[in-house]
Amino acid sequence: MAGVDRTIQGPIEVDTRRPDSELTRDEIIARNMRAVDAHFHNETPETVEKAVALYSDDISWEAPSRGVVLKDRDKILESYRGIFRTVAYHSFIPLRRFATEQFVFDDQIAHVRVVGDEMPNLPFPKGTEMSVRLAHVFEMKDGKILREIAYEIWRQEGAPNAVDDIPAGCTEVKFDLEVPA
Repeated sequence: MAGVDRTIQGPIEVDTRRPDSELTRDEIIARNMRAVDAHFHNETPETVEKAVALYSDDISWEAPSRGVVLKDRDKILESYRGIFRTVAYHSFIPLRRFATEQFVFDDQIAHVRVVGDEMPNLPFPKGTEMSVRLAHVFEMKDGKILREIAYEIWRQEGAPNAVDDIPAGCTEVKFDLEVPA
């Protein structure tokens, strides 16, 4: 599979001033896709505040496999900072993303190394190379994220269960980052 290097650009912003009621179905779906794209793009230590800004005031953020439910933006922001101190991304492979007027589904595989211990109930120790299947469901309204559910399937790199059927045409996005040993 061919890989591409990720060019880190500035934050991506989405116009959420108009309510869904003023948009067509296609405009709502396109904005929902842009909002999720911006959310993922901004999930970096430098721009994570922009990712969290796309949440509604009554956000619910869940990681069911780790037993985490957060409903406060400040706690979610601190959780993201803990994630950044716990896993270092080598690359990810976007597999599929689609949307309706109310939901966006995203499926990807991340290749990471565990470098810290600030993610509650992460089942692997520091130094472990991981292949993580990440399926996200976003509930959307007016261009904002009402609910984010991150289904994380943590698998040790090379383990018998670290097998995925990657659709043709998917491209691995590589990060040019210094990953601590």
